[in-house]
Amino acid sequence: MQTDFLVIGSGIAGLTYALKTARHYPDKQVTVITKTQAEETNTKYAQGGIAGVWDEAKDSYEKHIEDTLIAGDGLCNEQVVNIVVKEGPERIREIIEYGARFDKDEQGAYSLGKEGGHSENRILHHKDVTGREIERALLDELSRTANISLINHCFVVDIITQHHLGYLVTKSTADITCYGVYVLNLHTNQIEKILARITLLATGGCGQAYRSTTNPRIATGDGIAMVYRAKGRIENMEFIQFHPTALFEPGVSPSFLITEAVRGDGAILRNRNGEAFMERYDARKDLAPRDIVARAIDSEMKTTGTEYVYLDCRHMDSEKFLQHFPNIYAKCKSMGIDVMENMIPVAPAAHYSCGGIKTDEWGRTSIRHLYACGECASTGLHGANRLASNSLLEAMVFGHRCYINSIESIQQIQTEPLIPDWKATGTSEPREMILITQSLKELQQIMSDYVGIVRTDVRLERAMKRLDLLYAETEELYRSTKVSPQLCELRNLITVGYLIVKGAQFRKESRGLHYNTDHRDKSAILQNTVL
Repeated sequence: MQTDFLVIGSGIAGLTYALKTARHYPDKQVTVITKTQAEETNTKYAQGGIAGVWDEAKDSYEKHIEDTLIAGDGLCNEQVVNIVVKEGPERIREIIEYGARFDKDEQGAYSLGKEGGHSENRILHHKDVTGREIERALLDELSRTANISLINHCFVVDIITQHHLGYLVTKSTADITCYGVYVLNLHTNQIEKILARITLLATGGCGQAYRSTTNPRIATGDGIAMVYRAKGRIENMEFIQFHPTALFEPGVSPSFLITEAVRGDGAILRNRNGEAFMERYDARKDLAPRDIVARAIDSEMKTTGTEYVYLDCRHMDSEKFLQHFPNIYAKCKSMGIDVMENMIPVAPAAHYSCGGIKTDEWGRTSIRHLYACGECASTGLHGANRLASNSLLEAMVFGHRCYINSIESIQQIQTEPLIPDWKATGTSEPREMILITQSLKELQQIMSDYVGIVRTDVRLERAMKRLDLLYAETEELYRSTKVSPQLCELRNLITVGYLIVKGAQFRKESRGLHYNTDHRDKSAILQNTVL
């Protein structure tokens, strides 16, 4: 297959880019591919909302910028922060024009929520399923755009570069070029190639590297791993954000998210003794940035010997809670928890990758003709810790900026060279799927036990040794058996795990989401860990 624009991923970032590009060039073909159904994305599971300066009488760009910089703990790219905050409101207006419905108050004005790290109410939301509403609006628009092809159940195996033409490609190769991708067609179980003049990665996060995560099962770091294998630049992978309040359900994955907006509306964190403990850790109490709240909960759990703390909503207005958080109320009710009478058991869970594929302010990666946006990208916005509800905003702003740059550059891109077909000779069907499933469990246990909220040099060294063994075993399996989605995801997650550990080992300080008890201060000169 050949296409002009290839989009890998169907979340808010990928669909924003696809829609804008297709409408600018109605005579060109835009192809969107996704490894499951189009609506199964990280976007769908975003509860809280989207941050943006909306009420300029009370809020300002300067306040939003400052809040983002404070949360990022000194590692944000200030130019990018200015871009996202100032261009964000226009992108939100566009999503409203597409049909996204955000909640309004009785006077008809948008109801603005407040979350941790924000100095003002600026979160637009649709009850507690904002991401699902945005995804619905985008997919509706996509269905009305004739020159967009949407292909489901198509798993990307590798980015095609000069490496596949027989050339030696290293990190120092100056002109690494993307010509498209090899994909596993899950309908035919055959490896096919899709060639494109421009490719955009919007493949989401990597939460499945951890045992407990709010991310769906598709969040296996595919884009990040593929770019690393293609010798592209990855940065800041040590900054994995753990959401402080995932519903505690032992053995259930993914974990059900209790959005930060609940605390924004007044919920209070309490330990097993019923004590409101956040005032001991930060003056902002329950609305401190996520890295601080997650570490505080981790400390309380270790001090009291419990696997969870409580989120107390009993004092909140029941009618308002039901209106704003109907899905959270229903989920808790299904477990026998009436949030108006019982406290909710919560614990931190892996939630968001602040690092990823290194891009510039236009979403360009270090590989020619390859763009990245959304959670798989490291744009410089989040620094060492993402401010709540900035992710959907970033995805829309950079989806737009990737579109602006790529429609200008496509005219200069020549046709692709002759790309060879995928070679699968000498491989056989895997005899035992347990070789894959057990390795995945081992990976998740290694990452959760050694590379979680609190780290040490010894834990990181132990994690790396165990990952080396998993890597060797999995690569042998990859060479000797036929490609499957399960094997590819395991391979990608092991690569992501390696990148997280290696970045954490390089950073000899504690900053933002990376907290190492052997290096508690922020004295290191290191800015970004580029791998």
